[in-house]
Amino acid sequence: MIDINPDRLLTHLRALANFGADDHGVNRVAFTEADVRARRWVSERFEEAGLRASIDGVGNVYGRNRTSDRAILLGSHTDSVPNGGWLDGALGVIYGLEIAFALRDRPVERSVGIDVIDFQDEEGTVSPCLGSRSFCGELSDASAIAMVPSQSKINRTSGAPLIHHYERGRHLAYLEAHIEQGPKLEAAECTVGIVRGITGIRRFYAQAFGQADHAGTTPMDMRRDAARALFDLVDHVYREFPRIGGRDTVWNIGNFSIRPGAANVVPQHAEMLIECRDLDEAVLENLERSLHARVQTHNASEAVKIEIERTVRISTVPMSQGIVALFEGAAHRLGQKSLPLASGAGHDAMIVAKVMPAGMMFIPSIGGRSHSNAEDSKEADIISGCRVFASAVDRLMSESG
Repeated sequence: MIDINPDRLLTHLRALANFGADDHGVNRVAFTEADVRARRWVSERFEEAGLRASIDGVGNVYGRNRTSDRAILLGSHTDSVPNGGWLDGALGVIYGLEIAFALRDRPVERSVGIDVIDFQDEEGTVSPCLGSRSFCGELSDASAIAMVPSQSKINRTSGAPLIHHYERGRHLAYLEAHIEQGPKLEAAECTVGIVRGITGIRRFYAQAFGQADHAGTTPMDMRRDAARALFDLVDHVYREFPRIGGRDTVWNIGNFSIRPGAANVVPQHAEMLIECRDLDEAVLENLERSLHARVQTHNASEAVKIEIERTVRISTVPMSQGIVALFEGAAHRLGQKSLPLASGAGHDAMIVAKVMPAGMMFIPSIGGRSHSNAEDSKEADIISGCRVFASAVDRLMSESG
C-alpha cells in the first residue's frame, strides 16, 4: 500500500500556487517567468523525492525513477490559462510527486517504478498539448523547439536534453489526476470521477449572405435578412440536437456576428461558430449530418443562402478499460463513491493514450468552477482523491511486475 502524507500533499500544492499567484488563482501562462520558475521548483521537488529530474527544451519536467527499467508514468501540467485556477493540471503533477515521496519514505522491492512528468503548454498558449505531443513524437524535436518563444528563459543550457521522449520498453501506462472542471461530481456527492474517455469535437463556421436595405422602409416579406437565416439554423440546433444526442452531448453557439450591425439596416451578412462534443463518434456524425441537411433544406426554399463548413474535427479518445477498472477498484476499496464520466475538456492523456494505455481520474470542483480564480476543491476531496489514485497506482505496479 502507498501511504500518502496529506500535510505534505497540501503543502506542495499551496507552494506551487505561489508561482504566478493572482487574486486567489494563478496567472502561470506557459513560457512566462512564473511558469519557468514553477518548473524549476517542480524539478527540485522531483529530486527530493528521489527521482532524477531534468527540464527539456520545451519545458517538460521529467522525473525518472533511478532504479527501475520499467515504470508507470504519472503527471499532468502546471501551466495555466491567463488568470486561471490553482488546481487545474497542478493537482495531477503534485499527486505524482506525493506518490514518489511516499515510495521514497517506505521503499518496497519492486520491478516496476514510477516516473512523473509535468507537461508544457497543455493549455495551448503556443500550441495545445505542446509538451505531450513532443514527448509522444507527434512533433519533431526541431518543430517543437521552434515553437518556444525566443524571450522565454526555459532551459537552454548545454547538456540539457533536447526533448524527453516516450520509451516503449520503459513506459507501461500513463495515469493522470485532474479536477473535474464541471459540476457533476459535486451534484452526485461523489468523491471520484472515473473518466471513460475524452470527447470528440466538431466545430463549424456558418455564414449567410443577404442584402442591406433600410429597415424602416423595406417590408418584412421583401427582405433578404442574413441574420434571420442563421437564427433559423440556431433554432434547429436547440430543437434537434437534444433529440439526436445523449447524456454526454454538449453544444455551443460560440460567436455570432451581424454586419453592418446597425439598428436601421437589414443585415447583409451574418456568421457564427457552432461547436459540439460527445464521446460517441456516431452521435457527432449524426449532429453534423443534421446541420448540413438543415442548410440544404433552407437553401432550397429561401433567397438568402447559408454556407457551412467544418473547421475542427477531433476524434474521441477512449481511456484504457483496464485502468478504468483499477480506479473503480481503488475507490471501492477505500469506500469512496465514484461516478463514470466523459471528459468534455481536452487533456494530455488524450495525446499519451495514442502510444500507451492511459487513464484519468477526477475529483470534484466546487461549484463546477474552473479556468478562473474561483476554481477550488475541498481539502478532504483532494486528500481522498490522492489516496484513491495512489491505491490504483500501487495495484498497477504490482500487476505489471
